[in-house]
Parts: sequence; C-alpha cells; structure tokens
Amino acid sequence: MLRTNTCGELNINNVSEKVSLSGWVQKNRDLGGMTFIDLRDRYGITQLNFNMEDHALLCEKARKLGREFVIQIEGEVVERSSKNKNIPTGEIEIKVTKLTILNNSKTPPFTIEDETDGGEELRMKYRYLDIRRNPVKENLMLRHRVSTETRKYLDSQGFCEVETPYLIKSTPEGARDFVVPSRMNEGQFYALPQSPQTFKQLLMVAGMDKYYQIVKCFRDEDLRADRQPEFTQIDCEMAFVEQEDILNMFEGLCRHLLKEVKGVELNEFPRMTYDDAMKMYGSDKPDIRFGMKFIEMNEVCKQNNFVLFDSAELVVGITVKGGDSFSRKQLDKLIDFVKTPQVGATGLVYCKCNEDGTFKSSVDKFFSQEDLNNWADTCKASSGDLILLMAGETDKTRKALSTLRLHLAEELGLRNPQEFAPLWVLDFPLLEWDVDTNRYHAMHHPFTSPKPNDIEKLDSDPAAVRANAYDLVMNGNEIGGGSIRIHDKELQKLMFKHLGFTEEQAKDQFGFLMEAFEYGAPPHGGVAFGFDRLCAIMGEKESIRDFIAFPKNNSGRDVMIDSPSVIDEQQLTELNIKLR
Repeated sequence: MLRTNTCGELNINNVSEKVSLSGWVQKNRDLGGMTFIDLRDRYGITQLNFNMEDHALLCEKARKLGREFVIQIEGEVVERSSKNKNIPTGEIEIKVTKLTILNNSKTPPFTIEDETDGGEELRMKYRYLDIRRNPVKENLMLRHRVSTETRKYLDSQGFCEVETPYLIKSTPEGARDFVVPSRMNEGQFYALPQSPQTFKQLLMVAGMDKYYQIVKCFRDEDLRADRQPEFTQIDCEMAFVEQEDILNMFEGLCRHLLKEVKGVELNEFPRMTYDDAMKMYGSDKPDIRFGMKFIEMNEVCKQNNFVLFDSAELVVGITVKGGDSFSRKQLDKLIDFVKTPQVGATGLVYCKCNEDGTFKSSVDKFFSQEDLNNWADTCKASSGDLILLMAGETDKTRKALSTLRLHLAEELGLRNPQEFAPLWVLDFPLLEWDVDTNRYHAMHHPFTSPKPNDIEKLDSDPAAVRANAYDLVMNGNEIGGGSIRIHDKELQKLMFKHLGFTEEQAKDQFGFLMEAFEYGAPPHGGVAFGFDRLCAIMGEKESIRDFIAFPKNNSGRDVMIDSPSVIDEQQLTELNIKLR
C-alpha cells in the first residue's frame, strides 16, 4: 500500500504517529521559510508542513508541486498551531520527511473546488476531474448508499436479485428502442431493453415469486432537459399479491431509504385517484408540499357577459395566500409567463382580496364587488390573498394552471428540497387516445390489468376503463410506477385487440409470453422506481445528471469520449449495413 492512512481520518489522537499519505495536491502555499500543501483524496484533506530549516531540499521540491500533482509523503502527525475547525483533520498536520511525486498534472481546465468556475459542458468533457470535486463525489456516494440500502431492504423481505438479458427483441410499443445489429444473423437486430417487463413476468411464471434487479434501461427518445438515453431502475415483481400488498411493500422501501440514508422518518403515504389529481392539481404527479389546490369556478364566473369565461369549458382558479402584496409589475410578469410556449395559455385573470374587505381585479368592469366576494367565498380566500383564474378547454387549462402553480411555489420558496412528501396516485386510465395514430395506446404498457369491474367496458367505452395501476410521487416527481399484470391469456388477447394488434402481430411480438400463460401463470404485479430520480430527490437536487458518474448531455452525447461516433467500413461490412 502507498499509504497507511487516508486524508480524512487523522486527528489529534494520532499526534506523534509516523504515517504515509497519498493523494492529489489541492493547494500549495509558499510562506518563505515554510510551505504548506493541502493533500486531497476521496476521504478528505490533510495539511502537509514542509520546513526550510529542517529539510531545505524537500521544501524546494514541495514548492514546485502544481495543482492535481499525485504525490506520496511520509512524516509525523503534529498538532497545528492554527487550527481549522471546518474539516475533521483541522487540528493536525503532517511534518513531512519524505516526498515522492507519483505523477505530474497539467493545469486543470477548471478549478477542482466545491464552487468551480467550469460550465456544465466543460465539466462533462472532463468528468473524471469533476468527480474529484466534493459535490459530485458526495452525490455518487449517496447513490451507492441508496443502492446498498435498497438491496438490504429487499433481501430482508425475501426478494431474489435476478439478472435479465440486455439483448432482447424489439417491440413497437412505447418509446423507440436502441437497436443492435447481429453479425451472425444477417439483417436481424437485437434491441436494448426499455424495461425488463416481460422477463420479470416470466420469472413469476417460473415461480421466482419475489424478484428485483437494479438494472440499466435504454430509450432512444427525444431528450428533455433531465432525461438520459440510459437510466437505472429498481425493478421489482411479486406473485400471489394484490395492489394493497405492493403499495405496503414499497412504502416500506421508501421509509427504509429515507430513514437510513437521510435520517428522515416518513409519516403518511396519502392516496389519490388519477381523476382527483387532475381535477385538484392538473397533474398526475402533484407536489403536495404546499397548497394552492384548484377550485372550479364555472358557477360563480359565467353569465356576466365576459366572453373569455362564458365561452370556456372550464374556469378554474388557485388562491395564493398573502398574494395581495404582489405589485402590478409582478402580476404582469405572471401574465407574460403564462403566455410563453411552455405554458401556452392566452391570459390570466387576477383578483386581490384587500385588507379592508374590498376587491381589486383585472376584470372589474365585468364583475361587481358582490361577484368578487363570491369568488373569494368559493376559493376560501381571506383578506390579503390573491386569486388567479384561467379559462378554456378543460385539459389544456388544467395543465397550464399546474405549470403556473409550480412556478409560483418556486418563486415563493414553497418547494423545500429537505421536505419529503410522498403520494400514491391510483386508478389511472387503462388506455389513452393517440391523435397521430388514430387509435388507443396503453397508458402504462400492454400487460397492465384493467380493474375487474371495468373489463366489460372495453368494447363499449374504452376510455372509461381504469387500470389496476399506481404511481408513487415524491415532491412533484414520479419516482415509481407499476401495476397488477394480466396473467390470463384470453384477457391479454383482448387487450392486444383493443390496442390495434392483429392476432399475427400479437403472436409475433409476444407469443412467448402468451404461451407461458398457458403453463400456470400466477396473479402477479410489480413496480419500477426511477433510481436516478430517487437519488436526485434524496440528494436535494433537480438534475439526475448530478447523480450519474458519466452522463450524456441534452443531445444524448457523451462529450468526454465523443460518443455516438461513426464506425469504420469493415465493421459495417461485417454487419451487412450500408449507409446512404
């Protein structure tokens, strides 16, 4: 070993010990007769002391060390005269007697400090340097702890970790697959899995009644700011269970993770139907850390000759507590915000509930003080509050108001990242209509079971059929989702029919699963957690990239290794691929 100790463990109890340390030069301070170096490794920083009187040549050598040089030292632990209470090793330093340079370093393209001068793209290009910084290193350590504690909990509950294939069959449902050409099977392709879905169902048929896997998944979809083409799931499945069993099991996982990793005790896991979530929050993943629930206002807003309201399918509002302090400039900024493409609204109506009991709105010429008082009563608004209203087609208006609600919460500091508010959203629609393809698609996936009482509606009213599906939401983010699966061949055939599959297509793509159902498939269901997102929430950050060792950028590129890239002609020939 090139060290007896790490740079984060020595303290006042180690004084007079002879030690050897290795690491990177964080800082080099030349004070004339003495030189001080901060030596850094994964575990912390230790100050090194080089004294010109004791070791002149050694001190001269130390002065020439640049940032990020890799060195090994030997010396004695001594008490520092000027202590640093901000670090665990701040009471001691090493009086160096031997210095070995293990490797030189070029000047880094950005400072290896907690607060760096490197932009995101630059730091991604030199990610191996970025990981040396405490914030990134600590994020990866948190990810490690979440992974370890996940395995501890699931192992304690009798789950068995089983690896499933990465080279599988492509299916057209859902997002686009990444495809892999097969050299030995000319003209044929594997796909990388978007999920181990069918394999974990087959494991239930196989009798592995509690399965889990922390697994890489892949989706070749248009990227948004916080999406990655490859991501990690905590993938789980259980046999001989009902929905309640799964909800209880994975509430337990969340409680365990928050307690062991963050020291946070979660209380209740409230439950809400999909319909109620859309009606009260305009979102199937509502952030319930703060209020501002939607209030439907049709009854008190229509029939006043105000065309915007009278022609709308829905008039809906929120109450902003203490919002009458908003200036006209602030209100104008909110109106401009809702008109941006990301929101897509045509406008915003406001009403201030003044402290003196009067009301001031942006539509005073259409509504009397009595009308506005009815607004306040309906919204349960008090003096000092602000009412904000939107109107239009129901789904579009709810979505726009949901975006405004989150924007206001951000502006008002109501989204505390140190607060954790879980929520189960239940009873999703089984199917959703896709305008582009002019047919129904599975809202989750084709193997989700309909609610037993709704099966008869599949032919008469498909949009009204509810799924035996559930999502776990945390702080306005979906962190997990799953369902009770179809385990009956005839019901699965019926589901494929309503999704527009011909019998031949269903057999070609999923015949292996249908055949497995003929050999005694048990009732089963499961859930998959977005591991990257879960780590980001527990790490109190917005971006999942902060918790991935080597992430892709917004274009799906790895700028560090310059991937994806072209391959040479010989490889293309072997794969029987011709580029246009």
